[in-house]
Amino acid sequence: MSWEPTRRDLLKVAAAGGAMYLAAGCGGPAARSAGPALISPGCRTSKVRVAKLYMGKPKAHWPLPTMDLKEEMGRYEAQFARMQNEFRDVEFVTNDLITAPEQVTALKDKLAAADGVLIIHLSMGIVPMLKEALAAGKPTVLFAAPYSGHEWTGYGAMRKQKEGALLECMLTGDMAQLAVAVRPFRAIHHLREAKILNVTTRNFDAFAAAVKQKFGTQIVQVSRERVLAGYNAVPDADAEAETRRWISGAQKVVEPSRDEIYKSCKLALALEKIVNEEGATVITVDCYGSMWRQLPAYPCISHSRMNSMGLGGVCESDLRSCMTHVMLQGLCGKPSFVSDPTVDAAAGGIILAHCMGTPGMDGPDKPFAPYRLRCVMERQEGAVPQVFMRIGQRVTQAELIDTARIIFFTGTIIDTPDVPRGCRTKITVKVDGCLEKLWQNWSHGLHRQTCYGDLRDDLRRLCRFTAIELIDEAAEPPPAPPAPAPAPAKKA
Repeated sequence: MSWEPTRRDLLKVAAAGGAMYLAAGCGGPAARSAGPALISPGCRTSKVRVAKLYMGKPKAHWPLPTMDLKEEMGRYEAQFARMQNEFRDVEFVTNDLITAPEQVTALKDKLAAADGVLIIHLSMGIVPMLKEALAAGKPTVLFAAPYSGHEWTGYGAMRKQKEGALLECMLTGDMAQLAVAVRPFRAIHHLREAKILNVTTRNFDAFAAAVKQKFGTQIVQVSRERVLAGYNAVPDADAEAETRRWISGAQKVVEPSRDEIYKSCKLALALEKIVNEEGATVITVDCYGSMWRQLPAYPCISHSRMNSMGLGGVCESDLRSCMTHVMLQGLCGKPSFVSDPTVDAAAGGIILAHCMGTPGMDGPDKPFAPYRLRCVMERQEGAVPQVFMRIGQRVTQAELIDTARIIFFTGTIIDTPDVPRGCRTKITVKVDGCLEKLWQNWSHGLHRQTCYGDLRDDLRRLCRFTAIELIDEAAEPPPAPPAPAPAPAKKA
């Protein structure tokens, strides 16, 4: 009988700092964390700070003049309590009922310290309070259920003005969307707290400086010598145990020798120790560049393992993909998959392929996907997990191409090709929008990051709050306006 760990189990073990291993469900490899507990997938340091403000006027006509605002606030608070698992990494720095603008003014310092402001619209008459909250200049999401009031008619116009530049609105009766509302705040927090390790000899100072200034993200170089020292320090017994877990969890081992898998697992343990020592959440290795055959093994098992643990392992020292990984994981708590795409118009989709696959694409507290242990296809050496993702799953592909633009598209997995071409792990994605437009306008290199879920709206909110242009690579251009009708011919 297999035991499937919950997220709470994973974090308890991580906090213990021992050598305990958790057997993941569905035959997945064990996840080991000897470092400090993760507050949420992708974040070690601190909780997301959200200012929660309920806004209403006593005896307002809508939704009901006899409505008790405190009682209505209590109804929402009960919903937050029911959804406490969705907010386990959130600290509400305020939780106040606001009935006048000066009450917002009194909270100025708390608003300034928040990652974002969540406003819940209770009744008519909140516009002066809302404007005072927006004056704090913080990313703000306003949740307005039906019958809250008539103010929604002006929200669209307000968002076009300078005062509403950081305002997003959710007009819905679905209270589950309260958890969705804080996702962009979480991503902003993760980006600011993130520390990315880059095992390379190449210079990346310009990119590191740009993302540090824009998002607060820190990128640190790690030397080959430090990795080798860490590798040599890993006890043989630990590397052997990790090897057994990966082999026993696989559907089968095809090409790699046991020794190759052992070296890959030993490297994975060494890289994890460095990540923990640095308090980092993401590591990338220049495996096809300055680290080509400079390390004892390929880092593929390490990256797969990191991703499945709620951290991040990204291929080929791709720092843009590292940043995208942090963003996507912040939005949905799930890792992303680096890919080199190829198009199959006959199947109506794009094939996203890379040898390194991640079994834990659903997140660290969910069952793992089946995998096989293979060699790197184009090199015919090394050990990598060939992962079979879920057909029918909605996915988002994105890449931060600079600090001002994100390109993305969404779609659905329609196939997981298992053919001896390209890379080992492959998914065919039926694209939302126009496949021809996608490939004809492809730019900025091969790599995209693929994450489970349709994150279109989450990305849109995040980009609004961070002044990033969001570009749908597969969007159809709007239709041209009809040509004016020809003027009637004049009579002779």
